[in-house]
This record gives sequence, structure tokens and C-alpha cells, in this order.
Amino acid sequence: MTEAAIAVGAEPTTITGDEGAARSLTSDAWRQLRRNPLFWVSVGLIVLFLTMAVVPQLFTNISPHLADLSRSRETPNANAWFGRDRQGYDIFSRCIYGARASIMVGVLATVGSGLLGGILGTVAGYYGGWADAIVSRIADIFFAVPLLLGAIVFISSFPNNPQSTPFIVVVLKVVVALVILGWPSIARLLRSSVLQVKPNDYVQAARALGATPWRIIRSHVLPNALAPVIVVSTINLGAYIAIEATLSFLGIGLTPPAVSWGVDISSALVGIRTTPHMLLFPSLFLSLTVLSFIMLGDAVRDAFDPKMR
Repeated sequence: MTEAAIAVGAEPTTITGDEGAARSLTSDAWRQLRRNPLFWVSVGLIVLFLTMAVVPQLFTNISPHLADLSRSRETPNANAWFGRDRQGYDIFSRCIYGARASIMVGVLATVGSGLLGGILGTVAGYYGGWADAIVSRIADIFFAVPLLLGAIVFISSFPNNPQSTPFIVVVLKVVVALVILGWPSIARLLRSSVLQVKPNDYVQAARALGATPWRIIRSHVLPNALAPVIVVSTINLGAYIAIEATLSFLGIGLTPPAVSWGVDISSALVGIRTTPHMLLFPSLFLSLTVLSFIMLGDAVRDAFDPKMR
């Protein structure tokens, strides 16, 4: 393979299998994933929860805001599969609709921290020098702040008004707090990955042929440096959902009338001994969602790690 061919964008990780067919790291990882039952279980759960978040009407026709105080604390039965909470809300309906807020926070926080951390980490790793020093020192400052504690302080500085604050604004406050405090881990990971890719021959050949830094980063560096970031971001998504639930449980994150699993878990503590079903079902949905994303991240990590083969 000539240097010109490498610079145009040939896949440096391509290898030839026993049958002579070209294989890449991505195709090998996909082949590994297809044989992993853990991957399919996690994907099935994630698809289920995403469907609940996008079209909850497929699962229930009962409004999560419909209260019937005459049926307060009702135990599970044929008319209310998961029972009712102390306000008379149908717990099954609130578990279904609660997926929207929790997954929205997790996805937006993951995308936001991935973009911010990815840009800064790429700049620090590729250009080095003063850019690397500035980004690394700023990241160290944010690393010194515990994620949950920092989110509590940030959100508490901008309190919500249950009567006037729109739902999307409440969600974005939590997302912004998680992005501000979560980007350093992505930046540091991508920086180290870029530093490993930058000295490779195909990058040096592209630079010798006059390719611009943006073209080198876009066509050669990022495609070969993103795999660890994708794995960590998948695991972080589950962690962000858990953090959102924790903040809502503390009454700081999402607050009523917003529907989320953390809000329902917080309200269920009042009758935890007499009506444990109020706590059981939102906790179960939250745990399964977080577990599914963590399992997916573990499966993807094992597939992209050559040492696991």
C-alpha cells in the first residue's frame, strides 16, 4: 500500500482473514458482539426503555398526572398493575412516563459531555504545547469537584419554580450541570488516545502530503481514537441516569409535576414500610435501565479490546 493511498484515507487497522476478505477492527468488534448474549440482552432492554420514552402511549392509556385520592396507597391489582401511590397516581403509568425524563437527561448529558470533552481532548492531544497545558489544568480543576456534590451546588444556585419553570428548562439545568462536571474524563481519555494515534505512519504520511490539520484529525486521527470514548460514554450514560435519579430523590433535580423515577422514589419513602410497592417498581425500572447501559458498555469494551480475544 502506497503512502498516497494511506493518506487518502485507507483504514490502517484493516487486516486479511483466512478467507482473504478484508477485515477491520470495527468488523471484528461487531463479529465479537454478535456472539455475546450480554450484548443482545442489553440492546433489548435499551430498545424497550427507549420505546417507553418516545411512545409511552403504547404501554398505557392512563395519564401519569391523573390522581384519585380515594384509591391512595392501593396495592397492585387488576385495575392498577403496580398499585397507586399516596396521591392516587397509577404507579405503572408513572414508571412508563418516567423513562422519558430520565433517559433524556442521560442522553443529552452524554452527548454534551462527549462533544465538549471530545473537542478539548482532541485539541490538547493533537496540538500539544500550551493548548495541552491549558486544557489539562482546567480539567484537573473540574476533576477536583465531586460530580454529585458539584451538581447539587450548581442546580441549587438556580432553583426551579414548580408553577412557572417549563419542563425542558428543568431538564436542561440538570444536563448542563452534568456536562460541565463530566467532560474532563472524556477529554483526558481522548487526549491519551490521540497521542497514541498521532505518531502512526498514516498520519505522518498525510501531513507530509500537505493535508490540513482539520483533514488529518477528521479522516485519520478521530476514526482511530474514538473507540475508547464510545465505550466510556455508553457506561457514563447509565451513570448519568442514576445521578439524575439521585438529584431528583434529593429534591434538587427534576421536581413535581415532572415525572421521573427519582421523583417517585423520593415520594415513596413516606410509606416504605406499609406500602413497599411504591418504592419497588420505580427502583426496579431505574436499576434495569442503568444496568442495561452498563452491560452494553462492558460488551462493547470487550469487543474493541484485542486483549479480550
